[in-house]
Amino acid sequence: MKRILFSLLSLAVAAVAGDFQGTAGLQLYSLRDIFRPDPAAALDKTKALGFTEVETFNNPTPVPAELRKLLDARGLKAVSGHFGYDLFEKDLPKVIESAKALGIAYVGIAWIPHEIANFGMADATKAADNFNKWGAELAKHGLKFFYHCHGYEFKPVAEGEKKTFMDVLMEKTDAKTVAFEMDIFWVVLPGADPVHYLSTYPGRWPLVHLKDMSKKVRLGVMTGKLSTEFDVTLGTGQMNWPAILSAAAKSGVKHYFIEDESPAALTQIPESLKYLQSLK
Repeated sequence: MKRILFSLLSLAVAAVAGDFQGTAGLQLYSLRDIFRPDPAAALDKTKALGFTEVETFNNPTPVPAELRKLLDARGLKAVSGHFGYDLFEKDLPKVIESAKALGIAYVGIAWIPHEIANFGMADATKAADNFNKWGAELAKHGLKFFYHCHGYEFKPVAEGEKKTFMDVLMEKTDAKTVAFEMDIFWVVLPGADPVHYLSTYPGRWPLVHLKDMSKKVRLGVMTGKLSTEFDVTLGTGQMNWPAILSAAAKSGVKHYFIEDESPAALTQIPESLKYLQSLK
């Protein structure tokens, strides 16, 4: 598999221009160092940046009902949220209760437990079975399950094969109840092409994380791990954003979230927003 892109994300800012015709939200993990000790301060910062939509991350505090109050007080809307895989396995009713308290529509996970650098068919098959089970149960409550890709799924199912475990997850899950969130960074890092996956599976990616990667990074890493220092301002890294955003619009993406995990996130996020607004 060598589908490498040409050179080769919550809160929301309107940015209607050319290739980007959506609204950019913020994945709150970007402000985790502020959020964990002081959620209110993090949300104040989010609002000050101009966002109106957010995606929550897997954090024990504040409790969902309290976080919802903090969001509402600032005119912020949580669209989607991440929870732990283990919580889905051990206490699905708790996940559903939390999602309803937050008022989110999309409920998901961002990591499948597995032996690092050795994600295989058994892992993919077990995960797909769980996704179908969880998706069906969430649907009964008006919620949509999603899985956020993290790089290791783009490993070929066998040496020399073009088919990847991401394809397996797509094929083995029910499109009616299981959605996916594409993190552009984690698609490109292993050497896959976001445009290919967006166009091959239209309608399966309602959520996208907008994250750029330093030009210093060599592609081909399939561990789902990389230092956060390589997260850079949108438009300054390896990603072909015009092509990606055009494909995303055609694929039916509904929500975009900037996710910047770097130590310079507070400096880079405003510049990333400017970049999105400048696209023509």
